Amino acid sequence: MEVHVGNRIANVELISKDGNKVQIKIDDKEYDIDFIMAENGVCSILTGDGKSYNAELKRSDDGRSYQVNTHFNTYPVEIIDSQAKYLRNRKKDAGAETQDHIASPMPGKVVKILVNEGDKVKAGTSVIVVEAMKMQSDYKVTADCIIKAILVKENDVIDGNQTLIQLMPDPDAKAED
Repeated sequence: MEVHVGNRIANVELISKDGNKVQIKIDDKEYDIDFIMAENGVCSILTGDGKSYNAELKRSDDGRSYQVNTHFNTYPVEIIDSQAKYLRNRKKDAGAETQDHIASPMPGKVVKILVNEGDKVKAGTSVIVVEAMKMQSDYKVTADCIIKAILVKENDVIDGNQTLIQLMPDPDAKAED
């Protein structure tokens, strides 16, 4: 399934679950975690390397969206299952709004820029890798587009919600469909 955290799209797969112990794969990287859900949406996460995180999950009425609160930040999270993907693709075919930039929902450091200004990229293409909270995340475009401007360099320290890359629609994309 896809999980959207702000503008970041992650592919998440549950590999195994045994009680509170969960093994998941996020964008081809596996993680062993111990996940305990307490009362009122508060959870405790212990990673395989001994790091501990606490978060509060507030579920929306539709059951697919959450607001995740940590000690210092709040993140909008949307779970995209196969039904939601189907509906989103139908909406896209009907002319849904386009993505005009890539931003990290949290502060971090630019690890790698995978594109150049002027590049034409297809939907789902990773364009930048950012490290935040000791995890690397690759950010993907959601539609065919052209890289209009790259506003950061590798190793730059970035703020949360800072625009990293500006995008513009690919005028040739509709002609190819």
